[in-house]
Amino acid sequence: MFTTRPEISGTFGVVASTHWIVSQVAMGVLERGGNAFDAAVAGGFTLCVVEPHLCGPAGEVPILFHDAARDETRVLCGQGVAPAAATIDHFRDQGLDMVPGSGLIAAVVPGAFDAWLTLLRDHGTMDLAEVLAPAIGYALNGHPLLPGAARAIADVADALRTEWPSGAEIWLPGSMPPKGGTLFRNPILAATWQRLVAEAGTQGSREARIDRARHAWRQGFVAEAIDAFARTELMDASGERHAGLLTGEDMARWQATYEDPVIADFHGWTICKTGPWGQGPVLLQSLLLLDAMGIADIDLAGANFVHLALEAQKLAFADREAYYGDPDFAAVPMETLLSRGYALSRAALIRPDASDALRPGIVPGFEEQVARGMAQVRVATSEAAGIGIGEPTMMHLKPTLKPGDTVHLDVIDRWGNMVTATPSGGWPQSSPTVPGLGFALNTRAQMFWLEPGLPGSLAPGKRPRTTLTPTLALHQGRPALVCGTPGGDQQDQWQLVLLLRRILGGMTLQAALDLPLFHSLHFPSSFYPREAMPGVAVIEESYGDAMISELRQRGHDLRVAPAWSAGRLTAAERDADGVLHAAATPRLMQAYAVGR
Repeated sequence: MFTTRPEISGTFGVVASTHWIVSQVAMGVLERGGNAFDAAVAGGFTLCVVEPHLCGPAGEVPILFHDAARDETRVLCGQGVAPAAATIDHFRDQGLDMVPGSGLIAAVVPGAFDAWLTLLRDHGTMDLAEVLAPAIGYALNGHPLLPGAARAIADVADALRTEWPSGAEIWLPGSMPPKGGTLFRNPILAATWQRLVAEAGTQGSREARIDRARHAWRQGFVAEAIDAFARTELMDASGERHAGLLTGEDMARWQATYEDPVIADFHGWTICKTGPWGQGPVLLQSLLLLDAMGIADIDLAGANFVHLALEAQKLAFADREAYYGDPDFAAVPMETLLSRGYALSRAALIRPDASDALRPGIVPGFEEQVARGMAQVRVATSEAAGIGIGEPTMMHLKPTLKPGDTVHLDVIDRWGNMVTATPSGGWPQSSPTVPGLGFALNTRAQMFWLEPGLPGSLAPGKRPRTTLTPTLALHQGRPALVCGTPGGDQQDQWQLVLLLRRILGGMTLQAALDLPLFHSLHFPSSFYPREAMPGVAVIEESYGDAMISELRQRGHDLRVAPAWSAGRLTAAERDADGVLHAAATPRLMQAYAVGR
C-alpha cells in the first residue's frame, strides 16, 4: 500500500514524536547508550522548548511504560491535583459557575517536571544534566520557531502586552511577535534548568542528585517563585481578574505516583490505559462495544465502520461524563463498565441510523449521580470551539477563545523498554508566564465541575479528569505497541481507528496513520465552556463524497474537514523477533519517526 513516507524499522531503537527535533534528540540519547527512559525524558523536556505553545514543564504528563528488566508495565501519573484552596465555594464566591479556561485561577499543581524526573530516577541510567542538555541548548541558543507557535503567540500579543506582561520579554522579542522559521530563544527557561542542575550537585548517587533537583522544584526556588506570582490578580477567560490558588505548600505535598494500568483484551491484544482520572478507559469501552457488534467482520474502509465507531464512541463518552473521575475521591464502577455483559447491553442500543441522544448506561447504585451529571450538559450555541482540536483554551478574552493542542512521544529501545507519553499544558497563550522562570502554569482545573456530587466535581487534592491518554498494547502477553496523539477529547477516538486498522486490518503503522480520520463532537467537551454538539461529527474530505453522503443519509451531522487535518498520531512497535517499527502522521508536516 502506498504511504506518505516509509515506515521506520530496525533493531537498535526507534522514536516517534510530534516534532522532528525531539525525535532526533531522543534517538541521540539512545545512540549514546541511554535507554528508552533516558531518551523519553530528554525528548519530553525538548518538547517544552520547540513546541512551547503546546506544552511546558509546569504542565502535566501521563506516562505508560514497560520496563523490560523488571518485566512490568505501569502508569506514571504526572497529573497534578487541585490546590488546597480550590473549593467549589471559593469559585462560587467569586461569581463563577465554571472554572475559567485560562489564567492563574485555573492552575492545578504542576505535574510534568516531577513525573519526568521520577521516571529518570527509577528507570533511567543517565544524569539529569545529560538528559536536560539538549533542551537547555535549544532554549539558550535557539531553534527555528514553528509557524504554528508563531501564530499562537501573535494571536495573544496584545493580551501579553496589556494583561500578562510578565511573558512579553520572552514571547515578544523586540516587542513584536516572532516570525515562523526564525531563530527563537528562551534564555530565562534555560537559566531555570541550569539552576536546577546546579542544585542537583555532583555529590552522592545519581538518584540522590535527581531528588535534589525535584526538591528544588517542589520546595525550593521554583515553588517559591510560583507561590509569589500566583497571588497576583490577572485577567482570565471569565473576563474578570482573579488571583491563583496554587501555593508552594500545594507543590511540596504532591509528587508523581505509579499505578497499574486499566486493561481490556481485544482479539489477542491487551490494551493498557490510565485509570478513570483520565479518559483512557473510553478507548477500552469503545473496543468492547465494537467487538460486541462484530467489528471483525466489518469493512474498515466502509461507511458502516465509520457509523459503528461513531455510535460506539457516543455511548462510551456518555459513560465518561457519568462515571469518570479521580478514583481516590469518587467510586467509579470500572469493573462493570469494562465487562462483556455491559458491552453487550450497551451495543444493543446501536441502530443503523445515527443517534443524537447522550445515553449513559445505568449502573445500579449510580442512578442519582447519572441524572445529576446529565443535568450539567450544555449544548453549544457556536461551533467555533467544537470543531477545533479541543485542548485548553489559548486566549483569555471571551470573543477570541481558541482551542489549543498538545504533544506526544513514543520510544522503544533495543532491550525492549517502551515509553509512551502525552505531555500538555503550561503554555503562554492560556496562562501568564512566571517571572524569572520562563514558563507558564497549566489550566487543568477547567476540567472540574462546580456542581457538587459528580465524579468530576472540584475538590482540594483531586485530579482533574484529563484527556491526555497514551496507549501501550501487549500482543499475546508480549509488550508490543505504543501510540498516542494530541487532540483533547479526540485522542482516544483517533487511536481507536489506528488500533483497529493495525489489529483487525493487519496494516502497517504508517499505512494506518495515513488513511483518513474522523471523530465525534456529540458529548460535552472537557474544556471551557464545556459544551456538547449532539449528533455532530468531523470527517476528513479524503473519505470521498460517496462515503460522506451515505453517512449523512444515516443521520450523521457531518462537518467536512480538509484532508490531512485531523490528528497527529505517532506509534512504535516491537515484533516478537525484536524488529522495531515506528511511524508518524504526515498531518501538519511536523511529526517524525526515526530509528535504525
